[in-house]
Amino acid sequence: MNFLDKDLEEYIENHTIDAPQLLAKLDRETYANVYMPRMLSGHMQGRMLSMLSYMISPQRILEIGTFTGYSAISLAEGLKEDGKIITIDINEELEDMVRRYIVEANLEDIIDYRVGNAIEIIPTINDLFDLVFIDADKGNYSNYYNLVYDKVKKGGYIIADNVLWSGKVLEKNRKKIDKDTAAILKFNEEVHRDQRVENVLFPVRDGLMILRKL
Repeated sequence: MNFLDKDLEEYIENHTIDAPQLLAKLDRETYANVYMPRMLSGHMQGRMLSMLSYMISPQRILEIGTFTGYSAISLAEGLKEDGKIITIDINEELEDMVRRYIVEANLEDIIDYRVGNAIEIIPTINDLFDLVFIDADKGNYSNYYNLVYDKVKKGGYIIADNVLWSGKVLEKNRKKIDKDTAAILKFNEEVHRDQRVENVLFPVRDGLMILRKL
């Protein structure tokens, strides 16, 4: 679902700084060779993630849902000098591609890429994070949030992607509530009512919920 006029989207893209050449290359390869390429963060959202990372200046980032690595590489741009990212994805088929781009970006010592089930991996991580980015299976959004909350520093941020779910958060845009839509609705309501955080829902692409831990 397109939330903005196509020409307006083009205007926004044209007035957003270009992505680095490596990310443009990763974008092209993803769309040429990978199933469901629209899962990629892409130019405008990638630049927004980079900008947010620069603003927060995190030392530790946790990403749940690597896909082909575009968002991890974008987030890495704003890390402190000694910063690290742990990124988790369950899709083994994309591992070679992701690792190749991490190496090409000279981030192999900065991005700790782990392949497996995030529900199982997150409890084994002892770090405290300044920023967590959730962009994985929608059915587990509430589970991911609950697993990472205590691992986020006071004043730290949690960002969740796809919280508008192609507009299906509104009853008029759906015929029925499927399980993923139900999970997104549940997550949005839970975090909005959680008095431990402040939240703003940004209408960027498919929606970014940005939470600050109080």
